[in-house]
Amino acid sequence: MIGRLLLGGPFVVALFTACGPPSDSGDLIFVDGRAVTAVGDSVLAITRQGQSSIILRDRRTGAVYTRDSEALHSPHHVQERDGMWYVSDVDDEGAWIVIFDAQWEVVDRLSVDTLATAPHQFAVLPDGRIVVEGRNARLVAIDGDSLHTFALFDPATRTGLVVAALGGVIHAVPDRYITLYNANGNVRWRLPWKWHDEVFVSDLSVDAHGRIHMLASEGGARSRFVCFTLSPTTGEVVRWSEPGPAATFLATPLGEIVPDSVDHWLRR
Repeated sequence: MIGRLLLGGPFVVALFTACGPPSDSGDLIFVDGRAVTAVGDSVLAITRQGQSSIILRDRRTGAVYTRDSEALHSPHHVQERDGMWYVSDVDDEGAWIVIFDAQWEVVDRLSVDTLATAPHQFAVLPDGRIVVEGRNARLVAIDGDSLHTFALFDPATRTGLVVAALGGVIHAVPDRYITLYNANGNVRWRLPWKWHDEVFVSDLSVDAHGRIHMLASEGGARSRFVCFTLSPTTGEVVRWSEPGPAATFLATPLGEIVPDSVDHWLRR
């Protein structure tokens, strides 16, 4: 099965040592096909389909909190940066990135429906610029009221995936390549796309230890999901899960990727 999902040369299996809080058995990285955001080593931020709230889990105590806001309708991706929360959202009027302060009061609503090709995909850089995949085969950085080209890329027939990682941006362009850019838009590494056409790559996440994970599935009525871990230094695949019927995955302290149930993570 793994051989059908991956193309290309050998893959090195690496062990990672986890040093996070002992209360969890690992890092929850995907819930029902959506990336889970790790805020430091203490908080997980989760969104779920059909819910307008943001779910926060304190990894030290296991407590679960819900952050509701009338500003959100269908949130998907979440990122925290310097006490500010950035949430992608879509409603009947368009697509937005909603910015909250530490008290979850709305600071700004950025309209991205005419700018971003995939409105739920974005990355916030350390200086507060927001990078999205724009039209005309370019990554665009939103800096207050101004826009500038962050990087150019080879276009594909499908929109790409964008996530903040290691102080920069990971950008996965289907059928082209996967690139890690630094904060200045310079390439740190780039690897050819290694996924078969029948495999749909749906999301990227970065856990509290900086490990990069990619969620993939085979199409059809009975989809099976596989989670891969990419090396943060080279982008090579170093871990993968067994195929499973659900899209919730955990990275263990040693870096193994295993299917998980969301129920015990969201209990109150």
